[in-house]
Amino acid sequence: MTAEAPPVPALAYGRLIPVTVHFDDLDALGLLHNARYPVMVERAWTAFWNERGFGGFEGDWEAAGDFCNAVKELRISYEAPVKRPGAYAVHLWLERLGNTGLTSGFRFCSGDGAVTYAHGTRIIVRLDAGTLRPTSWSDRFRAVGRELLRPAD
Repeated sequence: MTAEAPPVPALAYGRLIPVTVHFDDLDALGLLHNARYPVMVERAWTAFWNERGFGGFEGDWEAAGDFCNAVKELRISYEAPVKRPGAYAVHLWLERLGNTGLTSGFRFCSGDGAVTYAHGTRIIVRLDAGTLRPTSWSDRFRAVGRELLRPAD
């Protein structure tokens, strides 16, 4: 008899992006270091946007377009320790997609999305490359972003 993998829970919104925790991401106690969670979230966002044809920053702020942005706020709550390297996931979604900013939500979780280790929100603002003042997201960026909007409760 062959054991079957447990079913992956269906997400009501957002996307589940695989990430890998490596041995050197752990702290002296053998737990995922608190500063590594935001790095994992950033890697998940990068993978999400790259899969949709958006390139990242390559040294030219003007060419970066929608990726000429800055984090305004980051909030994270830690729920359970990650005790070993391996395959995990980040559940990503958008809480709000404004004209120049957006609020994203995230959960750092088990690979199947069933166990939450940390969760939080991040606000970013799109910047004009010349002035570094807020500017509007592109229509293409907004169209992809709308796919991730969390439905209103």
